[in-house]
Amino acid sequence: MPKQLILMLAAALLSVNAWADPFAATLERFRAASGTAPFFDEAYGYAIFPHIGKGGFGIGAAHGKGRVYRKGDIVGRTAMTQISVGFQIGGQAFSQIVFFRNEAAYERFTNGSFEFGAEASAVAITLGVSARAGTTGISAGRNESRSEDSDSHGQWSADMAIFTLAKGGFMYEAAIGGQKFTYEPLDGLS
Repeated sequence: MPKQLILMLAAALLSVNAWADPFAATLERFRAASGTAPFFDEAYGYAIFPHIGKGGFGIGAAHGKGRVYRKGDIVGRTAMTQISVGFQIGGQAFSQIVFFRNEAAYERFTNGSFEFGAEASAVAITLGVSARAGTTGISAGRNESRSEDSDSHGQWSADMAIFTLAKGGFMYEAAIGGQKFTYEPLDGLS
């Protein structure tokens, strides 16, 4: 009887996690990461994507839906789409956050259709190791770039900073591609 009770409690706890808000859970993961924690205090706002799926075989694609926050409040929805061309094979899933350093960066992102070019890069946070990652994939090694506007884990670029958290999968690529974002304000949502 005690084993059955323990199994029922474990199943109940697992089902609660299945219904948990993926945005809240992803925000907690990014807030807990030493590389992103300081950005929450500095940023005017951010866009969070709990799940971005990516795959490719010659031509690659990625897509994810997110929310946009200004000063800690949800103000809209966003979607990210990425198409890449080049040598690539596999699939992966990750979470992503884009910080807006100031109101001008926030306005650029929320003006309807925003795009990061292929030269944009993100910091990949994996088990406390910071690795350089482009929007076309993660490359091995530590991020050694420094500036007066950066810390040891990430930096502002054009008043935005991008971070990813790997969720699973494996993808090898030497591809060119950028991320395109759409935005819809909450007042336009039903």
